Amino acid sequence: MSRILRPALSLLAVAAALSGAAPGAFAQSSDAQRAQLKAAIADAERGQFDAGKAGALSRNPAYGWLEYANLRRNIETVSNEQAQAFLKRYDGQAVATTFRSVWLPAVARRQDWPTLLANWVPTDNTGLRCAHLTARQATGKADAQWTTEAQDLWRKNGKSLPDGCDAVFAVLQAQGGLTDALRWERLDAAADAQQPAVMRSAARGLPAADLALANDYAAFVDAPNAKALNWPRNERSRRIATDGLEKLAKANPDATEQQLPQYAQALGLTADQQAQVKYQIALWTVASYLPDSARRLNAVPDSAYDERLHEWRVREAMSRGDWPATLAAIRRMGPTQRADSRWTYFEARMLEKTGQAAQSRAVFARAATSPTFHGFLAADKLQQPYPLCPWKPDDSNSARAAVARNPAIVRAMELYRIDRASWATAEWNSALATFDDTQRRLAVEVAQENGWFDRAVFSLGKQPDEQRLYHLRFPLHHDGSIRREAARNAIDPAWVAAEIRAESIFSPNARSPANAMGLMQVLPATGAAVAKNIGLTNYGGASSLYDPDTNIAIGTAYLRQLMNKYDGLPYVTIAAYNAGPTPTARWQTQRPGFDPDVWIETISYKETREYVARVLAFSVIYDWRLNGDALPLSDRLMGRLVDSRKKFNCAAAAGQAAD
Repeated sequence: MSRILRPALSLLAVAAALSGAAPGAFAQSSDAQRAQLKAAIADAERGQFDAGKAGALSRNPAYGWLEYANLRRNIETVSNEQAQAFLKRYDGQAVATTFRSVWLPAVARRQDWPTLLANWVPTDNTGLRCAHLTARQATGKADAQWTTEAQDLWRKNGKSLPDGCDAVFAVLQAQGGLTDALRWERLDAAADAQQPAVMRSAARGLPAADLALANDYAAFVDAPNAKALNWPRNERSRRIATDGLEKLAKANPDATEQQLPQYAQALGLTADQQAQVKYQIALWTVASYLPDSARRLNAVPDSAYDERLHEWRVREAMSRGDWPATLAAIRRMGPTQRADSRWTYFEARMLEKTGQAAQSRAVFARAATSPTFHGFLAADKLQQPYPLCPWKPDDSNSARAAVARNPAIVRAMELYRIDRASWATAEWNSALATFDDTQRRLAVEVAQENGWFDRAVFSLGKQPDEQRLYHLRFPLHHDGSIRREAARNAIDPAWVAAEIRAESIFSPNARSPANAMGLMQVLPATGAAVAKNIGLTNYGGASSLYDPDTNIAIGTAYLRQLMNKYDGLPYVTIAAYNAGPTPTARWQTQRPGFDPDVWIETISYKETREYVARVLAFSVIYDWRLNGDALPLSDRLMGRLVDSRKKFNCAAAAGQAAD
């Protein structure tokens, strides 16, 4: 046996000795034990596993993940005996599921089909499903059910499939199971998904005449061209032309509008198909507020409008300061969409702006029952308390203790506290799959006590009342640092807490794909510049951004720098914090002098538009958490730290604050 696997066998021997231990026999670790486990896992991942050290950790509740780390490091040479012993020992646990997901692909790579079949469990992983089909075919089990499953995978969607599926489809074709009709079915789906490369792949094997037409179809979806004017005048040609024109509209709505009539006439596009293309032309025009936005929106039939385009029709009219048109656009929305607090508020605002103040008050009153950004603004208009109706269930200590003792929850907490968030999440999801609503809620409380604050955001909301669990959904940590740095930079501490909630959900080790780091998601270059500017002598480089106090100091000072740049206006500052200075400058130039609420709603980036409203709403809720009352949102928008404070009223609340 190879030397590389001896440590793994030693670890298995240690684990085997414990195999009779009851799941609840593990206790939570001390900080020192966690540090040892963290180091041992890191060693295993570097190929430096120490069996002796592992033995000392054998009673740790997350011990199985140390064994997993060592096996994964050597996954290509793990023996079947080792793997199956591991799966048996941890049967039903998240670590076994995770191991299986990396071991079975290795089994498939060495074409050990009997082992793959013996250890198979159903999965949504397409690559593994193809490997399973290959294993069945290679062992003489390619029966009628095999053919049905292979065909289902073929037609699954119009997107690219893993390379491992090629062998399955080659066998399917050889058996006559990959018919021309199935090829066209996948090609149609790929056209709808705007995937011309998949269309070309699906077409291979068609008769020559059909293949030529299929490749023409793919070329059109790639880049519309005049060949389509001579296509067969049938439903497939119309469908492909519609798909290609919709794709073109995203990149070049002007060219699409010019070309649509000729293809519509040549191929006989239906009214609905033309409406689909006009929808995309309008959407990608108005998303940048281009000059033809209003005309193109009006060219889309009402039957083709959805909530997304209704919103853009409202924003387009707003962006021109056409208040009657904005009001009309809101009133053309469906009743459910129009009843949302955002559009109820703006309906009232447009009534107000068109001289219908008396009518506006009744509409403001409907919006003011919602504890959201627009609901708070509506309450300000009416000089009413803010609607907030917190729920703190009276759960028994025994019920909570039972959840805290759940083995998967114990493992999840241990893993989270050694910075293994993805493994912790696997254990968390495994536990929650067996929990009822009360247990799920109590698990979130346990997570928060262990500093894992984002579980409230990702695990609550299945029941309407859970939106009212503000003490869980809006955690508050490091409040001493928040208050100190906010005071130092003359910024409302509730705003700083809201930024942290929006950026990282109070996870000090958060890191974004763009390399923004820590609680306030500060980029390393920004961190270095701000640290130098404020004279932060203990700044030790990018890694310092994972320190909560350092991150809050730098993030809050950066907010102050932006505030100074943007005339002390928090709503513009928040937009710049999220989107950066270039788009923010463009929005300011395009819509100078706009009221803050209208300016926010007409931000062209969906992420930033919602981010600004979310942070400002969170600020109100964190004001309540910090102080029991709140700075009026209308003053907060403008950066006015006034003495007047708003109260909260449970009786007024109807909806709930959004995440």
